[in-house]
Amino acid sequence: MQVFLYLCTIFSSFCMESFIYKDSTVAFVTAAAQTCLLIEQCAEHDREEWREQMLRLLPVLYLRTRLLEPAETMMEEEPQRFVTEEDYTFALVGIRNLLGSDDAYLDVFVDRGVYTDEIQTSYISEGLADIYQELKDLAAAFQTGEEPVMNDAVVLCREAFDQHWGRKLLAVMRALHDLDASMDEL
Repeated sequence: MQVFLYLCTIFSSFCMESFIYKDSTVAFVTAAAQTCLLIEQCAEHDREEWREQMLRLLPVLYLRTRLLEPAETMMEEEPQRFVTEEDYTFALVGIRNLLGSDDAYLDVFVDRGVYTDEIQTSYISEGLADIYQELKDLAAAFQTGEEPVMNDAVVLCREAFDQHWGRKLLAVMRALHDLDASMDEL
């Protein structure tokens, strides 16, 4: 019995120090999994209900990502990507079908703080499918149960957030907010 208690003490102290078991990481992975689930199940919701749930979840995802503690990769090689083109297309088409003509919104292209006068049409479905791809790869890495794989997946997902999907998340939130506000006026 004493050996068991000793091993539990060692394991719990290891878990407390490991990046993937920190509260901020667990909260981030939970928000990521909830986002993936809501995207995958969009056909089971009506448009207004789904939009409302997204408007509640996306700010949480953004905050949880920003609150991640800094960490380093553990493996030398790039982690495996799990999301297939079919997975991406499933998410994209599901959202596009749910939103219909409300999928498109006007956006101003911004690159590293340089604004242009160029207005382009963007799509909520494309932004969310891009975010889904990053988050689903993370979730799949956690399903392996291998700590180095999980650690590196979180680190790389956070880097991708800084590089591209954080801006997409904010653009999608703004588009969903504008859509929600225009529905309230009706």
